[in-house]
Amino acid sequence: MKDAVDLAFWQILAAYLFVLILIIIVRLKRIPREKEIVLATTRMTLQLILVGYLLVYLFENPNPFYTLLAIIIMQVFAIYNIYKRTKSALGIEMKKIIAASMTIGIFCSLLFFIFVVLQLSPWYEPRYFIPIAGMIIGNSMTGISLGVSNLINGMKAQKAEIEGALMLGATPKMASSKIVNQAFDAAMLPTINSMVGMGIVFLPGMMTGQILSGTSPIVAIEYQIAVMLGIVGSVSLSVIIYLQWGCKTFFNSRSQLKNSND
Repeated sequence: MKDAVDLAFWQILAAYLFVLILIIIVRLKRIPREKEIVLATTRMTLQLILVGYLLVYLFENPNPFYTLLAIIIMQVFAIYNIYKRTKSALGIEMKKIIAASMTIGIFCSLLFFIFVVLQLSPWYEPRYFIPIAGMIIGNSMTGISLGVSNLINGMKAQKAEIEGALMLGATPKMASSKIVNQAFDAAMLPTINSMVGMGIVFLPGMMTGQILSGTSPIVAIEYQIAVMLGIVGSVSLSVIIYLQWGCKTFFNSRSQLKNSND
């Protein structure tokens, strides 16, 4: 296999032409997004450069403390992004549940993947641990974000139906089961769609990166399948934990729906 092509500075610079095309399009369409596009492009560039140098140091100095610290920082930022993405106000209790469900779901899936599936030696090898953790955390963040939005919106939109079911003797779990199921389905849909189109419609990023770096396509496929299944496990576990715990925050100790000012 050939080695990966090392891009020169001018080649990377040439790729920014696509951003310029986007800016021209939104300006012609009079869509006020130029500043956001420039800011997003700048942030992406600076963040990736910073992460690149940081990963070089971590790869050259493998240490369990550094690896776990990197994962914790990624986890904290992911949880913070969920808080920011949610348009509805989140109470302290709901924020705690989001953080707990993300932590439990991600670490359970990640540890199983590292120790059982990959069987890394040493287990904290940053070259494998950090990229895989990043993919699992990123997809779980998206799943939880969708779960939070759909649960909150569903509980508000179907308040009358829930109260009617409670009056007829249904438990809070029974009254909200339809909303929880819909929220879980919506949260899992992006992951399922990725699995359906993977390989035929598009080549996933991890597999593409490995092939470009000179890895055999067969080996890249093996890793991609394993990682994708790990992502499915992490997203499903994180989302279901959040929905089961988060749903309870909408009811009081008397099994009644809380008022918005409770």
